[in-house]
Amino acid sequence: MRGDARTELSPFLVESLARAASVVLGADGFAVARDTRESGTALAAAVHAGVAASGGHPSDLGVIPTPAVALWCRDFGVPGAVVSASHNPWYDNGVKFFAAGGLKLGDETQAEIQQRFDRNLAEGPDAADAPRTADHPLPADRHEAAVDRHTAHVVASLEGRSLKGMKLVVDVANGAATTVARQTFEALGADVEVIHCRPDGRNINDSCGSTHPESLQQAVVEAGADAGIAFDGDADRLIAVDESGGLVDGDRIIAVCALDRHKRGELRSDTVVVTVMTNLGFRRSMSAAGIEIIETGVGDRYVLEALDRHDLSLGGEQSGHVIFRDLATTGDGLLTAVQVLDVTKRSGRSFGKLAAESMHRLPQILVNVEIARRAADIDHQIEPIAAPFIDRLGGRGRVLVRPSGTEPLVRVMVEAETDEEAAQLAHELAAEIASSLG
Repeated sequence: MRGDARTELSPFLVESLARAASVVLGADGFAVARDTRESGTALAAAVHAGVAASGGHPSDLGVIPTPAVALWCRDFGVPGAVVSASHNPWYDNGVKFFAAGGLKLGDETQAEIQQRFDRNLAEGPDAADAPRTADHPLPADRHEAAVDRHTAHVVASLEGRSLKGMKLVVDVANGAATTVARQTFEALGADVEVIHCRPDGRNINDSCGSTHPESLQQAVVEAGADAGIAFDGDADRLIAVDESGGLVDGDRIIAVCALDRHKRGELRSDTVVVTVMTNLGFRRSMSAAGIEIIETGVGDRYVLEALDRHDLSLGGEQSGHVIFRDLATTGDGLLTAVQVLDVTKRSGRSFGKLAAESMHRLPQILVNVEIARRAADIDHQIEPIAAPFIDRLGGRGRVLVRPSGTEPLVRVMVEAETDEEAAQLAHELAAEIASSLG
């Protein structure tokens, strides 16, 4: 659940949600954490109140990345909640849940929580058994234990190897990574400069982090660093920067790690899971290396489901959500950074050269088309409009048209051999859709 914490996401709303979730997920123990937004403390207290009112025993992990909460849930067999709005601006906030074991929730579980949540809202804040945030102070702080556990887990993933000799610039987005990034990279022997590391409650993701990497690109070049890493607000994903300041997105990060694991015999079933948004160049690179691909819809949840269904070890999204399933239960920006930097150091090549060699990225153009409303049969309406454009490209590129799951938009993506061709086709197709559905 996510919304504007000033107008939409009230403590009562969050209490009611936590109360419902704690009953469904089992609340004997319940880990609760937050990022650095100014609304986080009050909303985390509301989560604690809802859990306690349902007879549960919440533990406060403080400000810590989302994947650190998933790790805690996995290790202690408890569910958890993270108060965060990820890459959104400071005034937004939200709540995301993990089931016991650190896994995201399935559809049936979400539906059951929704039903109980609706019931709690209908009863209103004056119901006899409604929780009161003030009656439930935060429990004993376990922040340091959670930070140390996450750091140790990421360091151990290199099995004794280090990043000694690497010079890094790390943008922690004034968010949750402020608590773990420096100490983790330093524990691995890297020379680290950390930027955007002074959270004030309102500067999270503000012209920094994975959605605004411009200052990181400049800092990497000025420092003569080997690489740069930018996290989002809750540090479950990243965007990387090579030594020349060039961006390295999730597709290339996954490609680098997949090829390395394939070479070492550690890529389970020689298969990787990606989404429909993954670049055609990635697909061609994996095919040439003898690596199979399983494709899912957009969303790291769907990637994780496919990984578990097929017993695979690596998958992710172009956005920088990467899941090393043999090491974690969810996407972890810090873990991903350490893994790709380890490959870079072992290769003896620069990060930029390694990333460029991993795949040839085809130009990809994205256009959003506003529509009047989302009809139930919109997919069937879109197909005949897109078909001629798919035929025009043939095997030289790719066309993907899909309705947004949250907004009255149709998203048009075109990949082609040149920027000009991709842009021309994308805008022509967008105009056709707007004319028919807009």
